[in-house]
Amino acid sequence: MDRITHARVLKIALPIVLSNATVPLIGAVDTGVVGQMGQAAPIGAVGVGAVILAAIYWIFGFLRMGTSGLVAQSHGARDPAETGAILMRALLIGLAAGTVFVILHRMLFALGFAIAPASEEVEALATRYLSIRVWGAPATIALYAVTGWLIAVERTRAVLVLQLWINGLNVGLDLWFVLGQGWGIEGVASASLIAEWSGLGLGLWLCRPAFAGGQWRDWARVFDRARVRRMMQVNGDIMLRSILLQGAFTGFIFLSAGKGDVTLAANQVLLQFLEITAYGLDGFAFAAESLVGQAVGARSVREVRRASILTSQWGVGGALVLGVFFWVAGPAIIDLMATDPAVRIEARSYLAWVAVAPVLGIASWMFDGIFIGATRSREMRNSSAISVVIYAAAVIAFAGWGNHGLWAALMVLNVTRAVTLGAVYGRVERAAA
Repeated sequence: MDRITHARVLKIALPIVLSNATVPLIGAVDTGVVGQMGQAAPIGAVGVGAVILAAIYWIFGFLRMGTSGLVAQSHGARDPAETGAILMRALLIGLAAGTVFVILHRMLFALGFAIAPASEEVEALATRYLSIRVWGAPATIALYAVTGWLIAVERTRAVLVLQLWINGLNVGLDLWFVLGQGWGIEGVASASLIAEWSGLGLGLWLCRPAFAGGQWRDWARVFDRARVRRMMQVNGDIMLRSILLQGAFTGFIFLSAGKGDVTLAANQVLLQFLEITAYGLDGFAFAAESLVGQAVGARSVREVRRASILTSQWGVGGALVLGVFFWVAGPAIIDLMATDPAVRIEARSYLAWVAVAPVLGIASWMFDGIFIGATRSREMRNSSAISVVIYAAAVIAFAGWGNHGLWAALMVLNVTRAVTLGAVYGRVERAAA
């Protein structure tokens, strides 16, 4: 395979960072446009509906990660037939899952409202919003496969183009449908629906090399039992790993709620710092997925090690920059996010935790990328299970420290993930032997 260099790492990582920066724009524009209607209920309805969809779509995040690792390995092995077949398998999974979602959407949305009840007016408006958005489910889930394929073959500029198209079209149609045509909440939902399906069309065009040789319709290969079983095993492990970690973060929110409204609000503000960290450092983890996966496919232990080291160096550098930035600019960011003096004071008292979070967490995030590239999904699953158990023990052990103890336990979670994955890193290199 081609030599892995710092320039190659940055070529993969930087477009992802820029792409991620556009993601918060959609929620802000949706809220701002609906806010022009002059009523509170539509704003709440869009917010509730978006949360329900995000929670359901999040379950299928495994499709991006699993596709990325498997495609990177076949790409590194110079096997275009398998590269195209993997994309086709992933697309079929995404489209099928989205179709099932459409069929079951009434039951799923009712469950969502049961978990997070709202006023009758908000639920009625949210139902109208969701009844339109749900038809975009097959496209949205299939796009995970498209994104994973593009990352694996180092076409992250295409990922940026795709994200800019979807988000830009969504914003433009929001303004036209709601402010220009007066469609209200249906206009916001329709804008998202059109953006999702057009995004899938553009994504498939950007993936056209996967379809160039006709390998995508080699059904004997696409439905090969051993390859399908391998894909399902990888995806299943990653899904379980993600559910475990999401459970830990959800538990953090629930436990925060038990410490009073001010502490809950402060923690919500500080969690946005962690979201910024994810957006800022994801690019380097994605670079690890692509480069480690290609090195495994090429059977080059040397390049696996080099990919792991170079991407991690940039990840650590980014984490240090973010940590210093949070420490210096944190008070100003808190004041921007919250106007309540009590919340501002409370958030400042825990600012040190989010300042050290990137530094303490970067190893676990980079190992995620490395292990995804090597498709060592079982180790990721086991690491998460062990880490969540230790996290729960830490929550109990640090209970006397109040909210500081809760943040300390969250740091323990990330450090434990890094230690448990680092302990079995040798299996990543052996996968390339």
